Amino acid sequence: MLHDWWTAFVQGFTHTAPLAVPLPELVWLVAGAAALCAIPILWRFFGRFVTIVHELGHAFAGLATGMRVTGITLRMDQGGTTQGLGRGRAVWFGFWGYPAPAVVGAALVWASAAGWGRAALSAAVVVLVAVFLFIRNLQGVLILSGTILAVAALVVAVPPGLQGHLTLGVGVALVFGAVRDWWNLVTVHTTRRRELASSDAFILARKTGIPAAVWLFSFALVIGACGAAAWLVLRVVA
Repeated sequence: MLHDWWTAFVQGFTHTAPLAVPLPELVWLVAGAAALCAIPILWRFFGRFVTIVHELGHAFAGLATGMRVTGITLRMDQGGTTQGLGRGRAVWFGFWGYPAPAVVGAALVWASAAGWGRAALSAAVVVLVAVFLFIRNLQGVLILSGTILAVAALVVAVPPGLQGHLTLGVGVALVFGAVRDWWNLVTVHTTRRRELASSDAFILARKTGIPAAVWLFSFALVIGACGAAAWLVLRVVA
């Protein structure tokens, strides 16, 4: 069985024909993606995956500018933190959490449409395994282990011809997840102000003197741009 999985995993790094999705199927994919983010019991699980991508956004932004990422913490309540060393790059590092799921989601939508959906699924296994180097708590190990097992199972359980469709749906769901997470952050600044200390926008405001509302709007601009890009690609594949 391990040999079968390894074969499917390696074969995943191949280019296939550009994706074409009949309109009825596309409607179901978008509805399923929305359900993952709107139905509480589904969001309880998918939201943890969104949190992983959020924290990876911080980590990759830091690594890209020469910061040293010292650890990632994930919690069962969908919270998380990423720590890094390099004060001069802290603003860039702090910005790319909330927009990250939308950026990755739009990239997955494009990759699926261009015939790289299978490759993206196999690549996700590699990235998630690499994240283990940075996890610093038991809850994080459990959450990441479950996510890796789920994605690895999809690599072998989903027929190759459907993997691109699946990746497309996950991409759309990540864009929706970014919107939900952003709105949750807005409520922290409006009705749940006792939680302000955990807000990326609040932390950025304290570091820069730029009001948190500006950072919230900046997050929304990036998320909105990614949503628009994903929509344009979906119109092409339908």
